[in-house]
Amino acid sequence: MKEKTVTEAINYRRSVRVYSDEPLEEAIVKQCLVNASLAPTSSNLQLWEFHHITDSAVLQKIGTACMSQSAATTANQLVVVVTRKDTWRQKARANVAHFDRVFEQPKMQTETHRKKMVVNYYQKLIPTLYADFFGVFGAIKYWAFQLVGLFRPVYRQTRWSDLRVVAHKSAALAAQNFMISMAAVGYDTCPMEGSDTLRIKKILNVPKGAEINMVIGCGIRKPEGVYGERFRVPFEEVYNKV
Repeated sequence: MKEKTVTEAINYRRSVRVYSDEPLEEAIVKQCLVNASLAPTSSNLQLWEFHHITDSAVLQKIGTACMSQSAATTANQLVVVVTRKDTWRQKARANVAHFDRVFEQPKMQTETHRKKMVVNYYQKLIPTLYADFFGVFGAIKYWAFQLVGLFRPVYRQTRWSDLRVVAHKSAALAAQNFMISMAAVGYDTCPMEGSDTLRIKKILNVPKGAEINMVIGCGIRKPEGVYGERFRVPFEEVYNKV
């Protein structure tokens, strides 16, 4: 089957809520998750995980945790997108190790200033933003950055809640990569927020610091699985040219 173009895939993708019994190829779904991992992410920290659910018993448990909605209970497979803000330290170290290798290349060995900037970013700035202690450091940083912002542009999203939003935004970008990739090969999806996230965390045995971003039902649509024609408000209402 010929893959759809990006525009074709976007137009084909619908939130499908009832799936047929036709199976999906696990390898293809996994490749779509590889595509998800290539999504842009804040500071390249990649604070996400993708749980690809194919086991029937686990599918049933998560379907129940998703309020037994048909988009979950009829899905052939499920993908749970999880934010891992708690892994920022190891992801920062991984970036430093990557750039150490980059700057070891002969053509890059003279770029000492650039290397210093990159290393300082991950070893100084990222810890300044992400390190916290029960929200205390976040509050101090917030007001300090607001003060600096009186005199020059400054990054203001420094509290725990702000960085939590950042992690979820990056995870959502990855989820969209996944769903468009699935649509490109003729597979259907439905992103779900209606779920008992605490139960899902227990089912998947993810750490306390992890959070469920969304559950995505995966399968082949039944005609009744698409609830009518797509509706969007007029584009002119949301488009602003400056």
